[in-house]
Amino acid sequence: MAGKNLVGPEVEAIDLGAVFRALADEHRRSVITRLAADHSDSERGCNSFDLPISKQTQTHHFRVLREAGLVVEIDYGNRKGIRLRRADIERRFPGLLALLGAEPPGGTAPR
Repeated sequence: MAGKNLVGPEVEAIDLGAVFRALADEHRRSVITRLAADHSDSERGCNSFDLPISKQTQTHHFRVLREAGLVVEIDYGNRKGIRLRRADIERRFPGLLALLGAEPPGGTAPR
């Protein structure tokens, strides 16, 4: 069964402020970091990230990531998949994904 792609803004309309706001949350940043580490850019199930938050909160976080232009959500009706917009992100903000990949595990830098 083919899913319906839920895509955020066009590449030229991806706003750096919206991207930073989306990445400010440790759970959303963790999702993007994990997706960026998988260079095959394969689709992952939204529940495959093992986030320690409720399903409703996960849904909110994935919507924020989509609306910021970082991911595409694929809606299958009874489940959703997610895929990184790697080419679009690299085109709009070169080096951003590499910078996220350099962040220490756990999502926060030492203080």
